[in-house]
Amino acid sequence: MFDKISRSWTLVKASAAVLRSDKELLLFPVISSIATLVATATFLVPVIGLRIFEGGNIGVMGALVGFLFYLCQYFVIFFFNTALVGAAMIRLEGGDPTVADGLRIARSKVGVILGYAAIAATVGLLLQMISEKSGFIGKMVVGLVGMAWTLASFLVVPILVTRDVGPIDAIKESMALLKRTWGENVAGNVGIGLAFGLVMVAVVVTVVALVIGAAALGGVKLAIVVGVVGAFAIATVAVIQAALSGIYSAAVYRYAMDGQAPVGFAGPQLQAAFQPR
Repeated sequence: MFDKISRSWTLVKASAAVLRSDKELLLFPVISSIATLVATATFLVPVIGLRIFEGGNIGVMGALVGFLFYLCQYFVIFFFNTALVGAAMIRLEGGDPTVADGLRIARSKVGVILGYAAIAATVGLLLQMISEKSGFIGKMVVGLVGMAWTLASFLVVPILVTRDVGPIDAIKESMALLKRTWGENVAGNVGIGLAFGLVMVAVVVTVVALVIGAAALGGVKLAIVVGVVGAFAIATVAVIQAALSGIYSAAVYRYAMDGQAPVGFAGPQLQAAFQPR
């Protein structure tokens, strides 16, 4: 357990070194979050107004709206993640990327991003529908399938950034790269999630405690102010995690392709992060 935490922080620090050299990379998850909220609001208004999901019977219209919602959400997320990874690739190759560089790369891949978003939306919607109709064991199985999908698609975005391939071929190549090089246990990606999960828990607990304390000492107004500041802190942690994960996936892909660890990433660190079971 302690070895996992230690390795997680090593990977976070290596990715953070790249992020410190180019703080503009933080803008991509920020813009992505804003765009995702806008897309969500765009769907909520007609869904509530037309009462599509009332009565628990989804129906054809509900399924269509659900798919379109997943499609839009995934497209926004993948578009800006592609921009982030594209910019990170430039940085890892010794360049000095701008936000415009990342967005240019993402725009050049709009077609394949949309195709990949459609595949992910289909998988996501099917898993959600199965989970809602399943018992406890069924939900566990669906969770495992979802985890397998996440692992299989771990390197899809870096592949789409660097290669002229379609989404299905990118998924196949992502699976082949992970299996051939490091096995199936993507400990590095899980490690970053674990490290930031611990940080997020600590931040949330601290914010809740401060809000309760502020309410007791200064009333509702002070509690609201502290809550807003706390929400900003939580959002900041999430943005940093998203940026570091994108940088790490770009570094892993480069290492998988040529065996050369990018600047700031030691070869043994990457190998240890992807130990086979």
